[in-house]
Amino acid sequence: MTATTTRLRMLACGASTLILAGLAGPAFAQASADEVQEVVVTGFRASLASAISVKKAETDIVDVINAEDIADFPDLNLAESLQRIPGVAIDRDGGEGRTITVRGLSSDFTRVRLNGLEALATTGGKDGSGGANRGRSFDFNIFASELFNRLTVRKSQSAEVEEGSLGATVDLRTAKPFDYGEGVVAVGGQYGYNDLSKKWDPRGTLLLSDTWFDGKLGALFSLAYAKRTTLEEGSSTGRWENPSVPTNSAGCFQTPGPCNVPVGTYSNVNSAWHPRIPRYGRLTYDWERTGATGAIQFKPTDSTTFTLDGLYALLDGSRRENYLEVISFSRSGQGNPQTDVRNPVFDSKGHLVSATFDDVDVRTEDRYDRLKTEFNQIALQIDHEFNDRFRGSLLIGRSTSIQNNPVQTTISFDRYDSDGYQYDYTQSLKQPGFNYGFDVTNPASWTFGTTLALGDASLIRMRPNKTVNVLKNVRADLEFDVNDVFQVKGGLLYKEYDFRTQEQRRFVLGGITEGAVALPPGVTIATLSKLITGFGKGLNLPAGTPTSWLSPDLEKVAEALGINCNCINQFGDFRLSGDNQRGANRDVEERDFSAYLQADFDTEIGGMPVRGNIGIRHARTDQEARGFVGVNYVNVARSYKDTLPSLNVVVEPVDNVMVRFAASKVMSRPQLPNLTPGGTINNTARTLNVGNPLLNPIRADTFDLSFEWYPDSETQFTLGFFYKDLKSYIQSAASTIPFSETGLPTSLLSNGNTADTIFTVTQQQNTDGGSLKGLEASIQRPFTFLPGPFDRFGGIVNFTYVKSDIEYITNAAANPPTTVVQPLVGLSPYSFNATLYYEYEKVKARVSASYRDGYLSTVPGGNGNDVRGKFSTLNFDASASYEVTDKLTLSVEGINLTDEFDDRWISSERKSSEEYVHTGRQFYVGVRYKF
Repeated sequence: MTATTTRLRMLACGASTLILAGLAGPAFAQASADEVQEVVVTGFRASLASAISVKKAETDIVDVINAEDIADFPDLNLAESLQRIPGVAIDRDGGEGRTITVRGLSSDFTRVRLNGLEALATTGGKDGSGGANRGRSFDFNIFASELFNRLTVRKSQSAEVEEGSLGATVDLRTAKPFDYGEGVVAVGGQYGYNDLSKKWDPRGTLLLSDTWFDGKLGALFSLAYAKRTTLEEGSSTGRWENPSVPTNSAGCFQTPGPCNVPVGTYSNVNSAWHPRIPRYGRLTYDWERTGATGAIQFKPTDSTTFTLDGLYALLDGSRRENYLEVISFSRSGQGNPQTDVRNPVFDSKGHLVSATFDDVDVRTEDRYDRLKTEFNQIALQIDHEFNDRFRGSLLIGRSTSIQNNPVQTTISFDRYDSDGYQYDYTQSLKQPGFNYGFDVTNPASWTFGTTLALGDASLIRMRPNKTVNVLKNVRADLEFDVNDVFQVKGGLLYKEYDFRTQEQRRFVLGGITEGAVALPPGVTIATLSKLITGFGKGLNLPAGTPTSWLSPDLEKVAEALGINCNCINQFGDFRLSGDNQRGANRDVEERDFSAYLQADFDTEIGGMPVRGNIGIRHARTDQEARGFVGVNYVNVARSYKDTLPSLNVVVEPVDNVMVRFAASKVMSRPQLPNLTPGGTINNTARTLNVGNPLLNPIRADTFDLSFEWYPDSETQFTLGFFYKDLKSYIQSAASTIPFSETGLPTSLLSNGNTADTIFTVTQQQNTDGGSLKGLEASIQRPFTFLPGPFDRFGGIVNFTYVKSDIEYITNAAANPPTTVVQPLVGLSPYSFNATLYYEYEKVKARVSASYRDGYLSTVPGGNGNDVRGKFSTLNFDASASYEVTDKLTLSVEGINLTDEFDDRWISSERKSSEEYVHTGRQFYVGVRYKF
């Protein structure tokens, strides 16, 4: 047998990560020296070949991206790099990828390891994208892709891989000095332009790496920095609702009238679906992303290596939201019944798509969020070979993620009982026409006050919040080669996971009632406002819809009224959420201890190479969850155990054709917000609305079967089938049980209630699960079979199909509860990504497309709707580079070339538009230089 070692020395495009060396698998290492021939290759095709080499050598089912793949793809962050892998789809927030879904399972079911240690990074998001991440999902937008030189997505489970994932385990590896073996200095810079924000944004990278003492000591430092300003513009509705309150059938709330013409108008209006908060808005994002890695490696002997890794990431910025909206439609029982409706128009799906309205309340809003996520990790790994057959490793590390939203302030101006407002959704539910009936740019049109008598929030709203995640890991592994066929592995893992979240709120004192609040002398709406202008590029707004409007200026309001004083004044009392927002104060401590035993084998059966692993992992989870039930701070402790067998087998019936089979039991721990015991108790009605610290994990049996053909080192054809039998799911439900079964302390009881008293409890519960099944297909091929110049092209195409049905509870209070059968939240039935690349001497270019089918985002959808979801997306990106010299390269990139819209809906039957926004196209020009 002849083995080929691929030596890669590649500079990441616009990045600092250089490269991988010695990527060949164990079979290569076993070849004798005279059988090894060395082929030196460079470029994108070489990195694809190295990824194939890693994939082939793995026993588990994995997909890999290596350094140049990441940096040469025009990606803004790590999430967008991962979407190139089969079965991986991403969700975006503010125009950037944030979270991933693997094989239809959302980010809640995916675990991430950084340099071998589980980690969690969370960021803040806009309300329409789920807000701040307070769960177990990993927000990849905190990391620049340039910091990593290998991404591995593990889709099958083996005993040596820690538990906790239903979808996949994502391994992220940063560069090490021993990857290079000699001194390396690389710098890169890019300048970007967004065609919607009209802003120019810089990016820069740096890598320093060297080794000393004949390669026994090495050090590496890399740095990535990016600044980005984007606008997000479009329409939203705040969901649609059907109040079903046919009132005021006799006439109008205000004269002149009548309004109920023809007879029945009010009944028809109030039985139709209408937008709760019809509006257009602009969101402005200002982000700075800084990342740094450092590594020191020391090899005092040929058998021992010490590796100390450090990783730091800072995502620092702000989001400003400006809306012009009607708010009275959102008031339960006081929306359309309080409003005169003239000339209503309905469509076939029951939407009130057009009308003229009198007595509406209009609002102009300015919200400002200061957002900061800081992540750091330190890890020490010791690898030691006791002899030729016995090896061991010890990995110790700690990571901390602090997501801080110290400023979340909203200021609003209102106009009450306004007449002549019109909305028109007849041409499009996504891009309505609005006519407000007054000059929205005139300060005299607005008042500054509160509307508490109408059940609305204060016009000064402050909600700072913070989420902290700390993970400590200790892992020890041993390997022993029994003979040429069998290897035995075993190990222990201990993790400490601490999660806590807190929130503060300013609330208005009871003395303030509806009406304008007296402003200080000399302070007027005009002195507290600013003008929003130039709105609507690329939206094709209907005629008459305002493209400019007056908005509060938060900074001016804060200065004039002293709302940031952290004191009690006429605008409210700024208190800890323990006083006025207890439900947002919660924390969880989790201690996980696991052990595994695994046997690897590599042999031949009937002349066919057969290799694989079989093992078992046992895990114990100890958990303490805390939160407020009413005014009482409650602590609930519990433990559970899991025994998780696994099997992976690879058969090579003919050369370069592999058949893989995998089977395992897996588990995913409950989401953190669901574990809080906090909530409300009513001892009179004997009801509880609380979290559930006694939730069991979601457990599943998984099976994989894949067929892979590798005709040459740069080509692969793969087809894989997967099946997951989810034994349970977690969703909100109501049950009637004795209080003793809630796990809560009896000290919460009063009014004669005891532990045996029956309570109606509404909380997250383990419910019936369902099956998930699908297939993946991937083709990767250089077009060397074509005549020139087409032989310099190549292509990569991945396709995934997934199907799953879950019975969701939509109304737990009904008897029996109402349900609906829908796919898993976050599951896109179809997805694909494709890349066409070109390489010839000094020129490299590629264009990529990523498609994700529509998916559900929330079940139930709220306001009487069954579900909420998102329409499909198709994103196109491109990049090209030219090597001026061996050291100097110029590059251009284009991201989101078609300016794809974020298009969200509510109701599976009506598909009513909830949000329709875009962020523009992003372009970069860059230069990189290596010394």
